[in-house]
Amino acid sequence: MAAGSILVSDEVEERRSSALEAAWPGLSRCILRPSGPSADPSLVEIAFFSGDLFPERTRDFVLTLAKSKRLRWLHTFSAGVDHPWFRSLRERGVRITTSSGAAAVPIAQTVALYLLALSRNLPAWLEAQRRRAWEPHEVQDLQGLVLGVLGLGPIGLEVARLGAALRMRVIGLRRKARGDEPCETWPLSRLHELLPRADAVVLALPLTEGTRHILDASAIAVMKPGAVLVNVGRGELVDEPALAAALEKGALRGAGLDVFEKEPLPSESSLWSLPGVIVTPHASGRTAGNSARAELIFLDNLGRFSRGEALLNEAE
Repeated sequence: MAAGSILVSDEVEERRSSALEAAWPGLSRCILRPSGPSADPSLVEIAFFSGDLFPERTRDFVLTLAKSKRLRWLHTFSAGVDHPWFRSLRERGVRITTSSGAAAVPIAQTVALYLLALSRNLPAWLEAQRRRAWEPHEVQDLQGLVLGVLGLGPIGLEVARLGAALRMRVIGLRRKARGDEPCETWPLSRLHELLPRADAVVLALPLTEGTRHILDASAIAVMKPGAVLVNVGRGELVDEPALAAALEKGALRGAGLDVFEKEPLPSESSLWSLPGVIVTPHASGRTAGNSARAELIFLDNLGRFSRGEALLNEAE
C-alpha cells in the first residue's frame, strides 16, 4: 500500500525508530520536534498521537496535523475518542484507532484503592493523623458486598477480576453479554435493577449519547443507601449536582472520582470538600508503563495497516 508519510513525535522516533521501520519498511517519517515538523506536514497520511505529546504539546500536534488534507488514519494513546476533535476527523473519513487496554491494569488497581479507602474511611484516618489524634473507627467488610461494574471493556473486566479477588459479588453491565466475562453479566438495560442492590458502583463506560448522564438524578435516587460510587470513565457519565446532593444528605457513603464534567475540577465545586469523597486529577492510570504499551498497540496496527488488515481498537 503506497503512503505519504507518518507523523510521530521526536520521543517516539528516538525510542521506536527500528520498530517503525520493521512495521512498515521505507515509510517516510515526519517527526514533530519542539522546533516544528521535520518534513512537509501536508504529505502526512498516518499519525500517532502519543502520550508524550499530552497535554503540553497537543496544540502543536493538532496544528501540524491540520496542514494535512491526506490524513487517512490516526492512532491515539488514549482509550476514549469522544472529544470533538476526534469526531471532526471521523467526519472527514479518517480512521481512528485507540490504545484501549494499555492502562486497564493500573486504572483497575486505582479502583481497588478507592474501594478499600472508602470502605475503611481512610480520609477520616488521614485527617486524624494530621491532628495527631488517636481516633479508631469500625471499617466495612468488602467481602460479600455487591460490586456493580458498568462497562466491561478492558478496564471494567480488570475491575471485575480484582473485585472477585476481594471476595465481592461482581455484577457487570454491558450492552450484550458475550458469555466469556469473568463475572455475572447483565444487559445495560437492567441498570435500575442493579443500582438498588449494589454496595459499590464503578463507572468504566465510554461516553456516548446513550451513556451521557447515565447516572442522572433518577438513577442516583435508586442507588442503595450507603453505597459508594467510583468513576474512572468520563465525567459526563454522572450528573454532578445530583451526586453532590446525594453525598451532602448522606444518601451515599462516599465516592472515588477521577474524572469530572469540567476538568480541572473548579475550585468552587463542593466535591472537593465533601466528607467521604476522594478526588484525583484524572490520573488513575498514569503509570510509566502506559506509553510503552500504547506504542506497542500502535506498532501492531501500523503493520496491519501496511498489509491492509483489520485494525485493533478501531472507533465505530
